[in-house]
Amino acid sequence: MSVTSERVREIFRGLEKGDGAAFFQHVADDVDWTVMGTHPLAGHYLTKKGFIEGTFAKLGQVLTDGTRLVVEHLIVKDDEAVVELRSLATAKNGMRFDNRYCWVVSFRDAVIVRVRAYLDSTLVARLFEENPVR
Repeated sequence: MSVTSERVREIFRGLEKGDGAAFFQHVADDVDWTVMGTHPLAGHYLTKKGFIEGTFAKLGQVLTDGTRLVVEHLIVKDDEAVVELRSLATAKNGMRFDNRYCWVVSFRDAVIVRVRAYLDSTLVARLFEENPVR
């Protein structure tokens, strides 16, 4: 069964509310997630745990209230979605981290199994230069 725009919006609602746990309930444990670029979050993650540790956990160390991601545009076809997102966040040093993202998401039975994530690499690099992670 194909995923619908309404279902994708429902899945992403957790991120919009700042509730990553609600979102990650819809991500497979063995997700194949690639964050494109050459910055501290970039990489090819083969598990949900690895992705969270390599990205969201790091961001949690440098952002005052974590990351809230808002869906701005959405295209759904069969079991794939292209989701444009905008972050609303502030770093511990006061820097605004209002990044833009494009995630190409593949679903199996309404569960996210693969993501290719594109974002502003320069902004991410600057975030971690100004707010180092231990």
